[in-house]
Amino acid sequence: RKDYEAILNPLQIELVEMQRWAQQTGQRIVILFEGRDTAGKGGAIKAFNNCLNPRGCRTVALSKPNDVELTQWYFQRYAEHFPCAGEIVLFDRSWYNRAGVEKVMGFCTDAQHQQFLDDAPTFERMLVRDGIRLFKYWFACNQVEQEKRLRERAEDPLKRWKISPIDLAARERYDEYTKAREQMFEHTHIK
Repeated sequence: RKDYEAILNPLQIELVEMQRWAQQTGQRIVILFEGRDTAGKGGAIKAFNNCLNPRGCRTVALSKPNDVELTQWYFQRYAEHFPCAGEIVLFDRSWYNRAGVEKVMGFCTDAQHQQFLDDAPTFERMLVRDGIRLFKYWFACNQVEQEKRLRERAEDPLKRWKISPIDLAARERYDEYTKAREQMFEHTHIK
């Protein structure tokens, strides 16, 4: 823990300076936190939130789409949460749900998945061209570590809320998630 905090503290100071810069210059910053269940997305987001001013930084963690959102353009429900000048928005999962959980768990069709892979780079280029600074982070852990962390969550009454039926079903599909991730990287990695 001591080593972790020694590394974390200077990085958090940089984050505070970055937030001040964003506010002074009107920058709009979007940071995506994606990855496997239990891989550390929540801890990373917490490290950001612990040092940043909540007046200029917010976290978006959307639930599954409602009936109206299911009829909208796929990216629409995310776009409505984008930052205004001087603001940072952290997405705890994002439009990349379509490339991972929706693909593997059968929540989208093959055609919807392929359209996402085709459209995501164009969508992200549009954001960047409009001046949004977009950062994407992928978190991973191996299957043994994932199982260990899921057991810890199941045993801790304060962390049980972090386990959903989807998380439990996903345990049997580790390799499918890996294939979906590789396909996503291949199609959506852009300079």
